[in-house]
Formats: sequence, structure tokens, C-alpha cells
Amino acid sequence: MTEQALIQAAQSGDQDAFAQLVEANQAMVYNLAYRMTGSPDDAADLTQEAFLNAWRGLARFGGQSAFSTWLYRLTSNACIDFLRREKRRGTLSMTVESGDEERQAEVPDDRWSPERQLERQEAREAVQKGLDALSPDHRQVLLLRELEGLSYQEIAQCLDLEEGTVKSRIARARLSLRDFLKKNNF
Repeated sequence: MTEQALIQAAQSGDQDAFAQLVEANQAMVYNLAYRMTGSPDDAADLTQEAFLNAWRGLARFGGQSAFSTWLYRLTSNACIDFLRREKRRGTLSMTVESGDEERQAEVPDDRWSPERQLERQEAREAVQKGLDALSPDHRQVLLLRELEGLSYQEIAQCLDLEEGTVKSRIARARLSLRDFLKKNNF
């Protein structure tokens, strides 16, 4: 069944069709949520929230964009709302997962020395801290561009922004991230 057929079936109330759409897109949605929040638990919660919002709003999906683009937007919005709520509370759930070493220990990669692994971990943590220091809007566009590989046009469509705004935000985000890493000697 094509994606369009699955969407139409899901819009008619077919839960199995929607389940297939979820399965096809859940890794992408989770990865985006994880990169925006830095927390696997928050990402899992936000993934569920994004798909719940998709189910509730499926009747409004008109097909002007790809289904995945629409999901990007729903996920991004859920993440930004979450980050704003966390900021108002005074704490931000943006911790770098300390489980990286555990995963490496479970699946050892003998090609890397312990020193190299430590350097890579420190670099990942530095970049995550730099991303955490960005505003949610800047973090969002940078992640969509650099990690998810979306074009400026796709990001603009996904976030309902002008393409020039997307380019400007990405440029500012890159500059801020670079300055953060330089300032912290990374």
C-alpha cells in the first residue's frame, strides 16, 4: 500500500494504516526529538506526543507537503513547547546521556583506542552542550539541516518560515555554536 493510500485509510479511521505510518516514521521522529532535547526519556515521550497529535490532526492533513515533513513540524512544535515549559520551570532537561560508554562497552569497537574513544565522547558532549546553549529556534533549524539533512526549502515548509529566515537562523546557530566551542576550548 502506498503512503498516500495509508494516509487516506488512516484519515477514514483505519488504525492499522496509521500504525504502518507510525512504524515507517518513528525512528525519524524519535531522532529529531532526541537531538532537540538531549534526553532519551524526553524524546520517547515527545515521540508519543507527536504521533498522538498526528492522529488527532490527521483529518487536517491535506497532502500539500510530504507526510514526513508534516510529522517533522508536529515533532518540532512538540519539542519547542516542551523546552519552553521546562525553561519556565527553571530547569531544562538537556543532559547528555551518560550511557554512551555503556553502549560502547556492550558493542566494543576494537578499532578505537581508549584515548580516541574519550576524545570522541568529549567532543560529542561539547557539541551537545553547545546545542543546549542555543535557543530552541536556532537548535531546531540547525538539527534539521545538519543532522536530518533537510534542504532550506524543506525546513522552511516544515516550520512554516520564509527560506531566508531559515538561512539566517542556521547561520546564526552555526556562529553561536562555533563561538561556544571556541570559548570553552573545544
